[in-house]
Amino acid sequence: MLALRLADIAAACAGELVLTDASTPDTVVDGTVTTDSRLASSGSVFFAMRGEVTDGHLFAETAVDNGAALLIVERRLELPVDQIVVADGVRALAALASEVVARVRECGDLTVVGITGSNGKTTTKNLLRAILGGVGPTVAPEGSFNNHIGAPLSMLAINEGTRYLLVEMGASGEGHIKRLVDIAMPDISVVLKVGLAHAGEFGGIDATQRAKSEIVTSLPASAVAVLNADDDRVAAMAGQTAARVAWFGLDESADVRADDIEATATGTTFTLLADGSAWPVRMRILGEHHVMNAIAALSVARELGLDLAAAIVAIEAVARAERWRMEVLEPAPGITVINDAYNASPDSTAAALKTLAQISRSGRRSIAVLGEMAELGDYANEEHDRIGRLVVRLNIAQLIVVGHGARHIHNAAGLEGSWDGESVLVGTPEEAFGLLRDELRDGDVVLVKSSKSAGLRFLGDRLGGVIA
Repeated sequence: MLALRLADIAAACAGELVLTDASTPDTVVDGTVTTDSRLASSGSVFFAMRGEVTDGHLFAETAVDNGAALLIVERRLELPVDQIVVADGVRALAALASEVVARVRECGDLTVVGITGSNGKTTTKNLLRAILGGVGPTVAPEGSFNNHIGAPLSMLAINEGTRYLLVEMGASGEGHIKRLVDIAMPDISVVLKVGLAHAGEFGGIDATQRAKSEIVTSLPASAVAVLNADDDRVAAMAGQTAARVAWFGLDESADVRADDIEATATGTTFTLLADGSAWPVRMRILGEHHVMNAIAALSVARELGLDLAAAIVAIEAVARAERWRMEVLEPAPGITVINDAYNASPDSTAAALKTLAQISRSGRRSIAVLGEMAELGDYANEEHDRIGRLVVRLNIAQLIVVGHGARHIHNAAGLEGSWDGESVLVGTPEEAFGLLRDELRDGDVVLVKSSKSAGLRFLGDRLGGVIA
């Protein structure tokens, strides 16, 4: 974190400063900021958050034992460490993040990039981190730190030397992204897609669109909105922002676009087209759908005036999108397992299935192991049905559906009509593993895809030989 006096932190958080005898209001703190006592280290700032399941105040002593120098709490604790007592820990975290971002802007050369979309945020962030990290000090969240806790924590990792800050902005309702935008004040905002991911929480796709648009509606004229030209709901956001709009996509009208896309078991290739020039791109990341994430990242690089050839080299070096996201495993010679079970929406599941079909065109046997796509609300039955029919139309050789919540995938596949493949419905990941364990053979390609709550990512690990 940016070095700050205790008095400044207390003022930013609107809290009461409680000092030990060894400290004064001018004592400076510059350690990492965390809400996890296990991650506290020497000089850390520990926010004791009250959650639905537990209370961070119960773990404050562990944070102190691990070296925390400052506790930000909602009630004073009998611990030998400096404390700031605040009315609301979540609001205090946001306020401190806002203060730090503002100060770094004043004293440094900080550019903030905000990223949202129903799919692809984390992959786009990883690709951008690879590009920008070669240009200057870059801070980006680990994993999917994109909510009202994780995003401010990411912002608090910057200091006066940070050149680029990447902020994933997730939401489960309207107003959530607006709060993150107010804290980070992006110079560039990227909108990847408006889809049905979490539509049950949002209350429908129209509400999803309104929520995602919050990342551009507050942008000033000096900022840039990088928008997906192929998504009508994203494209409509151009009329909702004062910022200059830059377009990416497959459409010929896009400023940065991709052509000649091909997915194989070793990665994804395409041609990048921008400003009258063309560049071949060979990504190690698997899946045609990641091309959109790549050209979104390259669009940001273009807006920052960076050399696109160098940016391409950076993304070509990225080994995978993220753990459990189109992760390619090879448990035995000739067998490929694609573990994409960190999350699932109708769009991402369809994209993963299309990638499976593309890889299998050379005569390899394709097997799809699918679990529930969660948080779809009223769309759940229809969208699971659509995925089952898509499996048949793509001529996937074998379908294993796991769990009661995904049963409509199995039912729809059986009703679709002429199909040489086979669908099996099982109750648990363990049953699915039992079916496949002794059946996999040279040439097989297995896709494991579900929402995180279905637990299939661990099945993918077992099939891929990551765990026994």
